[in-house]
Amino acid sequence: MLPEPPLPAPLVIAPRRDSPLVLSVPHSGRDCPDWLARLADGGRAAVLALADPYVDRLVAGLVEAGHGAVVARAPRAALDLNRAPGERVPALHPGAPPPPPGSKAANGLGIVIARGPGGRALWRAPLAPEALEQRLASGWTPYYAALGAMLAQVRARHGIAVLLDCHSMPPRQRGLQRVVLGDRDGTSAAPFLVDAARRAVAGAGLEAGINHPYAGGEIARRHGRPAHGIHALQLEVDRSLYLDRALRRPGPGMARARRLIERVVAALEGALRERAARAAE
Repeated sequence: MLPEPPLPAPLVIAPRRDSPLVLSVPHSGRDCPDWLARLADGGRAAVLALADPYVDRLVAGLVEAGHGAVVARAPRAALDLNRAPGERVPALHPGAPPPPPGSKAANGLGIVIARGPGGRALWRAPLAPEALEQRLASGWTPYYAALGAMLAQVRARHGIAVLLDCHSMPPRQRGLQRVVLGDRDGTSAAPFLVDAARRAVAGAGLEAGINHPYAGGEIARRHGRPAHGIHALQLEVDRSLYLDRALRRPGPGMARARRLIERVVAALEGALRERAARAAE
């Protein structure tokens, strides 16, 4: 069997704005090479069906305004950047130990996603260990290295850094929150930042859930170190807020969803300025 080619490398956008906030977009990658599509049962459409559609476009205005960002180009199904390398589905990685009951990997959502639309097996064959290592080397490692370096740079300049990890979620049932903020149950970001983001969402006419059902994944866990001045907050936006009725293409709510995220970013920056001003008094 021939070795896999490298996955498309993440897009790294250096900060040009004097801001302590950095953006992460790990799940919207749409660059699916032909070789990768051929490995999937259902081809390119099945691979891309597991993405967070167009979240990169939701933050495009912030990037254009100069915010630093790391954005995945490879599809989430091929390498889920919000999982740890050890989160492996045994059906895809023979010899991997059984994942803990109830974990994402136990449900087929490991570092490589095992099940596609409708719960069917996504990949035609298990993944060779060498292929997984290639995917990690070309996708996972550079993503985390770029985020780590950017956050360290921002923290050195401002004394603090905030990572906003941007995602979208399937439409919620009526009555449930359509925006969810995750701080890994209070461990990856300071409460005043979570509260600022929550109030910004409320100001946009929506209610934010906190840590349920999405508390934050490996990106927030690995990078959020509040005691060291680096905070990580995961943001989930209901796809029905910005996609068309089929949830496949940008819809009429796209501009509103962009403004929502921009409002959250402005609130986080404002909360940091207020905290710095009080500390200087």
